[in-house]
Amino acid sequence: YYIAGTGRPGPVVVDIPKDVTEPNYKVPYEFPSEVKMRSYQPSDKGHRGQIKRAVKTLLEAKRPVIYAGGGVVIDNAAEHLIAVARKLNYPVTNTLMGLGCYPGTDRQFVGMLGMHGTFEANTAMHHADVIFAVGARFDDRVTNELEKFCPLATIIHVDIDPTTVSKNIVADIPIVGTCTSVLKELLSLIEQSGKIPDSDAIGQWWQQIDEWRAKHGLYTASRHEPSGGDLIKPQDVIKALYKVTKGEAIITSDVGQHQMFAAQYYLFDNPRQWINSGGLGTMGFGLPAAMGAKFAFPDTDVACVTGEGSIQMCIQELSACSQHNLPVKIINLNNAALGMVRQWQDMQYNSRYSQSVYEDSLPDFVALAEAYGHVGMKVTKFDELEEKMRECFAMKDRVVFMDICIDRSEHVYPMHMPGGSMRDLWLSKTERT
Repeated sequence: YYIAGTGRPGPVVVDIPKDVTEPNYKVPYEFPSEVKMRSYQPSDKGHRGQIKRAVKTLLEAKRPVIYAGGGVVIDNAAEHLIAVARKLNYPVTNTLMGLGCYPGTDRQFVGMLGMHGTFEANTAMHHADVIFAVGARFDDRVTNELEKFCPLATIIHVDIDPTTVSKNIVADIPIVGTCTSVLKELLSLIEQSGKIPDSDAIGQWWQQIDEWRAKHGLYTASRHEPSGGDLIKPQDVIKALYKVTKGEAIITSDVGQHQMFAAQYYLFDNPRQWINSGGLGTMGFGLPAAMGAKFAFPDTDVACVTGEGSIQMCIQELSACSQHNLPVKIINLNNAALGMVRQWQDMQYNSRYSQSVYEDSLPDFVALAEAYGHVGMKVTKFDELEEKMRECFAMKDRVVFMDICIDRSEHVYPMHMPGGSMRDLWLSKTERT
């Protein structure tokens, strides 16, 4: 249990022989106040010399990017990340698992990076001269082709897990320690130095990022013009969800296109406001996760963003929602297809679809929700989307299943071009950087 809950938290197998569970035999045991293991000694504080090197490098940067991942969330280090970022006035990007550790509505946030990250985040990473990575893994959903990753950058990598540092991308300044301890010491050393970043260079860097955002940002690109009439785009569903919940809901997701749309268009201002299976990528995760969140925060709106493929993996848990009185809201982006699989088949296999389209084999989700004793809603027109969404969240004591029919042809963009660099992106089916 000590191993599972310290360092980089993770699963541990505890194999208990059957005879140990004999109910008539008790072994006196008192949990020790301190656990020491020769073979397992996670680092807490980072090496001070390395942190000093990081401070010097950061203060000399001309085109810096702060790249924060799920480790910041796990270590409850968000406030320290924010303090460092605002002290330096540097742009911040989050991984899928790190969303919320830096406020999504803050002017310094350039969006998620990686496979379906924003144009400005990915392009800034490619052109950066210093990358300050905190609690992130440099996994393949972020880096694209490793040999082409950020060729101009000095890499500072902070992580609690020594096996993660320099595993995929070699760090120029590796620091093993908790995000909290390293960020606190780093901020203290910056303040003690009495130095400030090059304001002219940073100003020019921000001007360049703003130009990228204005040209191809999620909210400025013509490819994301609002839906109209009978057509509902998935982006507009997430925008409506964000508007109705005022950005304050806990959002869980399953895995697929809906997951990426939620990550792109719901602006998370707090850690643990976004809960998804970004590591293992497990379909069926969203509804049980939403139930757990509702147990923990019964007075907070909790919504599961899902698709008609993922929701059927654990839809029987609607029964448990009744049993335990868990009035979660289910936002089903229904395009009658396994959207991400279909997207790849569309783009990589000349639209030859195999086992990715449901046609007429889907259940009546409204009737199914009602069969479990819940409220079911079907939305087929854009003009009724926001009204139905408000009606859904007004029912605080009911599980509501919103089955929203979306445009099947809509894909998740931007998207990394396989084998390319961070800046090599599809912006639409026909437009590339």
